[in-house]
Amino acid sequence: MNRPDGPALCLVTGATGYIGGRLVPELLAAGHRVRCLARSPGKLRDHPWADRVDVVRGDVTDEESVRAAMSGVDVAYYLVHALGGEGDFERTDRAAARIFGRAARDSDVRRLVYLGGLTPAGVPEHALSPHLRSRAEVGRILLDSGVPTAVLRAAVVLGSGSASFEMLRYLTERLPVMVTPSWVRTRIQPIAVRDVLRYLVGSAGLPADVHRSFDIGGPDVLTYRDLMRRYAAVAGLPPRLILPVPVLTPRLSSLWIGLVTPVPPGIARPLAESLRHEVVCREHDIAAHVPDPPGHPIGCDQALALALRRVREARVTTRWSSASVPGAPSDPLPTDPDWAGGSLYTDRRARPVDASPDTLWRVIEGIGGENGWYSFPLAWAVRGWLDRLAGGVGLRRGRRDAHRLRVGDSLDFWRVEEIERGRLLRLRAEMRLPGLAWLEMYAEDDGEGRSRYRQRAVFHPHGLLGHAYWWAVSPFHATVFGGMARNIARAAEDEERARRRSRPRAARTPGAAP
Repeated sequence: MNRPDGPALCLVTGATGYIGGRLVPELLAAGHRVRCLARSPGKLRDHPWADRVDVVRGDVTDEESVRAAMSGVDVAYYLVHALGGEGDFERTDRAAARIFGRAARDSDVRRLVYLGGLTPAGVPEHALSPHLRSRAEVGRILLDSGVPTAVLRAAVVLGSGSASFEMLRYLTERLPVMVTPSWVRTRIQPIAVRDVLRYLVGSAGLPADVHRSFDIGGPDVLTYRDLMRRYAAVAGLPPRLILPVPVLTPRLSSLWIGLVTPVPPGIARPLAESLRHEVVCREHDIAAHVPDPPGHPIGCDQALALALRRVREARVTTRWSSASVPGAPSDPLPTDPDWAGGSLYTDRRARPVDASPDTLWRVIEGIGGENGWYSFPLAWAVRGWLDRLAGGVGLRRGRRDAHRLRVGDSLDFWRVEEIERGRLLRLRAEMRLPGLAWLEMYAEDDGEGRSRYRQRAVFHPHGLLGHAYWWAVSPFHATVFGGMARNIARAAEDEERARRRSRPRAARTPGAAP
């Protein structure tokens, strides 16, 4: 059958995540129309392509919303996974895939495209890690849906902001000598994220009789130890001494990764488990339908250099942490009227600032990451380490962009929940807490050319432990939150003075007094 002609209407699930957020602009650039299915459409509003796509609220586990999103769709991309999920994620993955397949068949969708994991040759499915096993099952369910399906199977994805790249980067940069799990000797075939996106976009135009799985990978097959050494060379670091030992289980490996890198154990564990077995492509048949560019797909060294350059230039468009959801959709907001959720503790601070609201806003929007939190750095660092030890995300996630934030961004152990550009930044806590917490920062105009900084910390306790937690930490609020308000105001005033000093003096008019 001939390849379909003309642009397609493509449904993208997981558009708030790492791959989905990068796929949307690539599909648009290829001339396709795009519809995004998102649980929280607001998380997409600050993307540069947001006004060029149709966004539908829904969830892949909600059949009614999936069917509504499928209306008129030609190609549907399934890019959601339970990576780092708790509980019976395999059952959730299975149910969601069945819903997606049924809805696609009943809506006459002509093509499904799924990005899964590369499974090792010769290893029975029951011996795979739970996450790899679930990926394989989702692929089978979609292939059995009755809709022509392309299942793309990749191993390690190398790209700025990917969990695999962040794990590699932090391990290599922070540990010149490291004792590592035995899986660093396992052979893998990494692939550049640019090639993953090229295959995904190309799959939209596959003929209807193409219905199968494809292995996708880069041109290099190497061990994880070789990959770390190559990263060190590309990054200009001295050679790393890597000593594999056989005693680190996937669980211990994930804890070790969690202590050294920003990737929390809940996500590090499936990554480590996927490296226990050799994951090398057994075929490259995709090239018959999506031809390789001149030469060959991007090699390992080039992929690492491209990713590292984007990190250093602060041009990371999506990150692995983008996909995390701060809480259930039913979680209350600190703005709920009459706050029906029960007890609500608040800490309020306000200060006049001898700076314009724009200058104050720049300081507010630049908070976190390398800029820190403007108060008692040791306390923030200790809180971050305690969170890591408790299995949380800690402080090391940093920022996606050094200067601008958008809704849905991870920011150390916070998540950007709301931005009113130039006025309000609301963060929701993602550290381990016996309750829900928010931090709000406002830049307000005082009507006289200066501004007013307003700050509110909000905590909704869960149970007696939550109340005890608030009262245990409240003696430190004057230091932490009070210091934050003072130092943010001071930073804005310092920036305003520096800006005024850098202004060129107005040209003197002829005849003016000296």
